[in-house]
Amino acid sequence: MTETVTDRAEFVRLTGPYRRELLAHCYRMLGSADEAEDLVQETYLRAWRSYDGFEGRASLRTWLHRIATNTCLTALEGRERRPLPTGLGGPSQVPEEPLSGRPEGVEWLQPLPDALLDPQTVVAARGSLRLALVAALQQLPARQRAVLILRDVLAWRAAEVAALLGTSTAAVKSSLQRARARLDEVAPAEDRVTEPDGAADRDLLDRYMAAFEHADMDALIALLRDGVELEMPPNAEWFRGRADVVGFLATRRHGLGAPRLLPTGANGQPAAAMYVRGADGVPRPHSVHVLTFAEGAVARITVFLAPGPFARFGLPEALLADSPAGRPDPLPGASS
Repeated sequence: MTETVTDRAEFVRLTGPYRRELLAHCYRMLGSADEAEDLVQETYLRAWRSYDGFEGRASLRTWLHRIATNTCLTALEGRERRPLPTGLGGPSQVPEEPLSGRPEGVEWLQPLPDALLDPQTVVAARGSLRLALVAALQQLPARQRAVLILRDVLAWRAAEVAALLGTSTAAVKSSLQRARARLDEVAPAEDRVTEPDGAADRDLLDRYMAAFEHADMDALIALLRDGVELEMPPNAEWFRGRADVVGFLATRRHGLGAPRLLPTGANGQPAAAMYVRGADGVPRPHSVHVLTFAEGAVARITVFLAPGPFARFGLPEALLADSPAGRPDPLPGASS
């Protein structure tokens, strides 16, 4: 097409409002916030190149999701799925032993910071962004994954999905049935039905952060369900049960000094960003703990070590070393 400043401005004005929901869509497909951002950029590049051919037969939103889905499917060709440690094998039995580290060749599922999404998107799509559910989606073949997301998340008609994938309506219905059956096998029940309780969840998150900051193992034990699970990608080991989870944390907690935790959100779930003091005494990013709550207790803790820039979570990359008690203040001028 012949580009003009007016054309470009109009394209940006019309398509810009869909960027963040396209990010959520690409993230469900890929399981990677990094790759999702790259593929959204690619989606907009492809959309701009073909914009003069957009005839309005479908809505602009549907047209962009069609391009994004094809972009994701191309990116997934020949790729291994992104798992969480709980998806690779059974729990470890000896929490006191050293961790074996990152398995060679494994690319782990990443968290999606809520700060990258519109608040409305987080609320409306929370169920389809929950960490364990996105991990379960990665176990589906790419095209089957696309069918389930387009039908069950975006509410496309079977005929629309068939047209996008170049297949029949009957094939789409069959693929959706298989995808739903597989998801029922691998997605934890609480990750599909638990609804958030704002005030109660924030109170539980605050108590979790306080227990961790003060190395109060008794307070932490009181927050955990009997069958609580803890995983820490990129380490492959994970633990199940209150005794093993607390045993692991108790043997490692002393090496963190006096950590600081800030509340945040990822995948529509409560999360805590941990800062640990470096050699200069300044607390710097260490990990993000994404928490799954069920029946007023912590059911799962997924600790992402080195999860990428904390600015993506709307948090600073360093804290004042001597900030007052309570939630620490960001450095002046830091990203927020």
